[in-house]
Parts: sequence; C-alpha cells; structure tokens
Amino acid sequence: QVQLVESGGGLVQAGGSLRLSCAASGRTFSNYAMGWFRQAPGKEREFVAAISRGGGTTFYENSVKVRFTISRDNAKNTVYLQMNRLKPEDTAVYYCAATADVLGLKLIRTYDYWGQGTQVTVSS
Repeated sequence: QVQLVESGGGLVQAGGSLRLSCAASGRTFSNYAMGWFRQAPGKEREFVAAISRGGGTTFYENSVKVRFTISRDNAKNTVYLQMNRLKPEDTAVYYCAATADVLGLKLIRTYDYWGQGTQVTVSS
C-alpha cells in the first residue's frame, strides 16, 4: 500500500501561483511514477501532469504545459506541482496518484493509489 497526502491548495486570484505537495509513505517512493489529476464540479477527473520514477520524464496536459511544473524529490518521498499564472478554469480538486507502471501515465486507470485531494480555487 502507498498512502498519499496532498497539501498546498487554497484560494488565489487569477494570475497567482500555488505549489501543491504530495507526501507518500508505505512503499519505496522511487518505484512509482506519479501523476496529478483534477476534478472540477460537474466534470470528470482529468489528467494534469505526470513524472517518471526518476524524474527524468514529464508529461503535461496541453492547457497547463507552459504554466505548471511537476517535480519530485525521492529523498523526501514527495511530488510537487508548481502552478503559475492560474486561471479560474484551473479551479478544481487536485489529486495525486501513484503507479508502478511506466506507460500510460496520462490515464486514470493506470494509477493504483490516490490521495484524498486538495481544493484549488482561482478567483477572477
């Protein structure tokens, strides 16, 4: 089992920044690729960003590609999502997830473990 706990969400004005953190415990963190997903009210959960086990490869959803940065610190068992130039449409609950797979990192079904989510609200 892998336990994931997100933090760092909150209320921010459009154009502002937030950094989300996801602390992992329970298994060897570096054995897992990590992803961030989000779910807005009335919408399906969607992919935001993912990072490979060693951190050398990253993936982004197109609308966040130049504004968000995913990173990880395997020594601290933590994955981060730096979000800049936030927009009201970024408002959602953000979830981190872990998978032992190396492929399909943009797909919800690839992930085995999920955090409880952290709310991000961007006001206009």
